[in-house]
Amino acid sequence: MEELYRMIEEKIRQAGYTGPVNGEEIYNEICDEMDQKENGSYLFMIKKDDDVFYECKVDIMDEEFDLPYMDIHTLEKVYHVDFDA
Repeated sequence: MEELYRMIEEKIRQAGYTGPVNGEEIYNEICDEMDQKENGSYLFMIKKDDDVFYECKVDIMDEEFDLPYMDIHTLEKVYHVDFDA
C-alpha cells in the first residue's frame, strides 16, 4: 500500500500542486466517501481546509474502484491530476 500512497503523492506533485499532500490520507478519505455506495461513477468533494478542496471522480465496481482523476481547487488555481496518464 505504501507504493500506492507514494504514487498518489507523486502524481499530485507532477500536476504542480505544492501544498501538503498525504497519499494515505487521501486514499482513506476516498474510501470513506465510497462506503455503502452502489456500483457506478461518482464525483466526491473532499474539503481539506477553508481554502482547498478535492474533487475526485471515482468509478466503483464490485471488488475495486478506479480513481481516473482528481482536481485540487485552491484560491489561486485548479490543479488537474490525471491518474490514468
